[in-house]
Amino acid sequence: MNKFIFLIAFILCSFFSFSQTENDPIKITTSVKKISDTEFDIAFHAKLYKGWYLYSQYNPEDASLPLEISLQKDEIGYKLMGKATEKETFKKYSEIWRKEEIVFKDKAVITQRIQLTNKDLSQIKLNFFGQVCETACINIDEDFTISLVGKTIEEVISIDEKSKNLTNKLKLDLKNTSLLNNTSDSNSEKSNGLFSIFLLGFVGGLLALLTPCVFPMIPLTVSFFTKQSQNKNKGIFNAVLYGIFIVFIYILLSLPFHFLDNLDPEILNTISTNIYLNIFFFVVLVFFAFSFFGFYEITLPSSWGNKMDSASSVGGIIGIFFMALTLAIVSFSCTGPILGSLLAGSLTSDGGATQLTAGMTGFGLALALPFALFALFPSWLNSLPKSGGWLNTTKVVLGFLELALAFKFLSNADLVAHWGILKREVFIGIWIVIFIGLALYLFAKIKFPHDSPIKKLSFSRISFGVLIIAFIIYIAPGVLKTPTWNLSLLSGFPPPQFYSVYETENNCPLGLDCYKDFDEGLAAAKKTNKPILLDFTGWACVNCRKMEENVWSEQDIYQTLKEDYILISLYVDDNEKKLPKELQFDFLKPNGKVKKIETYGDKWATFQVINFKNASQPYYVLLSPELEILNNTQQYTDRDTYYSWLKEGLLKFKEN
Repeated sequence: MNKFIFLIAFILCSFFSFSQTENDPIKITTSVKKISDTEFDIAFHAKLYKGWYLYSQYNPEDASLPLEISLQKDEIGYKLMGKATEKETFKKYSEIWRKEEIVFKDKAVITQRIQLTNKDLSQIKLNFFGQVCETACINIDEDFTISLVGKTIEEVISIDEKSKNLTNKLKLDLKNTSLLNNTSDSNSEKSNGLFSIFLLGFVGGLLALLTPCVFPMIPLTVSFFTKQSQNKNKGIFNAVLYGIFIVFIYILLSLPFHFLDNLDPEILNTISTNIYLNIFFFVVLVFFAFSFFGFYEITLPSSWGNKMDSASSVGGIIGIFFMALTLAIVSFSCTGPILGSLLAGSLTSDGGATQLTAGMTGFGLALALPFALFALFPSWLNSLPKSGGWLNTTKVVLGFLELALAFKFLSNADLVAHWGILKREVFIGIWIVIFIGLALYLFAKIKFPHDSPIKKLSFSRISFGVLIIAFIIYIAPGVLKTPTWNLSLLSGFPPPQFYSVYETENNCPLGLDCYKDFDEGLAAAKKTNKPILLDFTGWACVNCRKMEENVWSEQDIYQTLKEDYILISLYVDDNEKKLPKELQFDFLKPNGKVKKIETYGDKWATFQVINFKNASQPYYVLLSPELEILNNTQQYTDRDTYYSWLKEGLLKFKEN
């Protein structure tokens, strides 16, 4: 029966293969990389129309036709070296064949290595056969003539024998590698991370609304749309469109950072731990904070606002777009510092450009909502509080928060560089001083340039002041050698507990015994016959600190880590601690570029990518001393999930 179905499918596919139009569902180009004088990599780059699939060489039998790259008949002087390599395939269940098929979607890169037996050849011919399907199938059977000379040929960089040997030492002979593709809840974690940054952006947008640059514009703008339009419905439509354009403009601001991400997937992870970038963010946020205090104003050139304002008089949809752009420009003195914090926070996290877009979307949506809602319900405008001194108070409070956040970036630089300036207690002490200043301001004990005279403290001001005092009392024990409680609300912001002004014998999380070199930890695991918890972490990794202080600190987890596992913590951002000269080398990336391995951070970041195909932190792997992966890898998660994961790995180790 299967053979009959296969025959019918083949006949249909053959029919469609002769019925192609100019709009083929697949476009194929080639590129050549020279490996040596006799070896070349021929890459086929395929772009697929949306909804179409190309089937892999490894597609199962009695299913859609597998891809095949072959020599043309009677071609001599060269040969294929094994099967082609493939990138980014997916599994897709077929209702027709009733089995999972292996497919490419959107794009495909198939690389075939060839070897010349005749060194004088300047071109070769290869046949590309494959099947692409949507609701119907088309067979692709195309001959390619490929030149092996010319400027377009990319030369492969060679590395010396020492670099080859040290690169090979980084590669582990892992067993059960299929578990690496099943990182627990990784998709939901990413979704939760994006939703969290979206909410933070939304809160930032709400705060921006309560500033003197934005708040007074709400009734003015809504009134303009409702009064200037020909009818009420038209006014509502224009106001809603205005809000949509506001969101769109803020999303556009994040797009350039995606190009950085695409150029090199590791680039945002690299800059997030860059000492000078973190210092730059510290200086910028301090600068923004003092602008919120009222000592000066940060504005974009007035000519920009004037030009956008002129463009907004064009009318229609284009005019509304330029009105939204004018709002973004003229309100920059209030929104800029908040956007700067969002930019700094996103680019110094694992999510990078994607998180920045999520945050910008939330920010723009919060700014846009009032214009749309008040256009729909104009009577609500009467319930808005009048502009006044409270708007400046909001700016000053935001200034104190910006100042506190700024020291997080200085702390990142200090941790990565190992300067020892901002130890945990010093950091918390600075925050105590900043929030005491905020409390004094709220109780009108100190004033700033644009503050109005205060005759009587409002209930909201007193309430917020009391909350700030409670927060100060909460963090105050953090400066003591033995805090009276764990500052779980601050996890990830201060430096780790072992980075302390009080001398500690142990520089591992929570005082656990840990190894910071993989080979040393592996030797200890073999000696004690214990499984390994491989912890890829970072000095500037917020989620790593949260895991250590909120999850590892739980008594049952702490005891399991202490008694049952060998902990190996590898800091991928330890880029100031140089490797000994004899251990520094050039690492050849799969794309042909060379990465210099000069620091411990370089080494462990590359070690993680080579062996575990992952570049995010925290990232946890359970290994046996024989390098068998015991269960699925784990990332940032909750206490119960992590404890179950540790116990599952321990059980698997004992069974073996």
